[in-house]
Amino acid sequence: MGCVARGQSHGSAPIPQEGKWVKAKEVGDISGFTHGVGWCAPQQGACKLTLNVKGGVIQEALIETLGCSGMTHSAAIAAEILTGKTILEALNTDLVCDAINTAMRELFLQIAYGRTQSAFSEGGLPIGASLEDLGKGLRSQVGTIFGTLEKGPRYLEMAEGYITRTALDEGGEIIGYEFVHLGKMMESIAKGAEAGEAMAKAKGTYGRFDEGVRFIDPRHG
Repeated sequence: MGCVARGQSHGSAPIPQEGKWVKAKEVGDISGFTHGVGWCAPQQGACKLTLNVKGGVIQEALIETLGCSGMTHSAAIAAEILTGKTILEALNTDLVCDAINTAMRELFLQIAYGRTQSAFSEGGLPIGASLEDLGKGLRSQVGTIFGTLEKGPRYLEMAEGYITRTALDEGGEIIGYEFVHLGKMMESIAKGAEAGEAMAKAKGTYGRFDEGVRFIDPRHG
């Protein structure tokens, strides 16, 4: 059989990367800053992974885990494994925990297709951008809410911090809460503040807390 010409090859479609349209042919052509979520097979925990990739190489990794104690240790190892690897190497490297491996798979797809947070930001985001998103105190935003049919909802931790009291109205419904920003509290203690004083300074309220008719400790009230 003879060879039939394939005709014109237009190459790969361009993807948006750091303010440019790039026809990616090699792993080194890939750059981007993005987030993704992964989970393990028994779904006992989840990982939110944030990567900053420059020229195909992972420069920065933020690994946040939830729900499984072993994942925290896996994240500690993955932080050492991920940086310095190309996204292809990282995709084919055991990141210790399946949830982190799955998150890496999801991020690879986003980065390879140009679906990144930095797609249209010229030059991308600087190294350190993911940690700055956490703000002062450097704590991940965690929501822990528990509810039972018998005793109703309990707010334990919200984006603002560790919940110390919830405010209830005349009908017994939650209308606000008091919280402690643990990151700020620990920073104050590290600088020499007395624990009680540091806690008081790190406290705040949300919602109509001051209008509460009754206040309860969500863990004991």
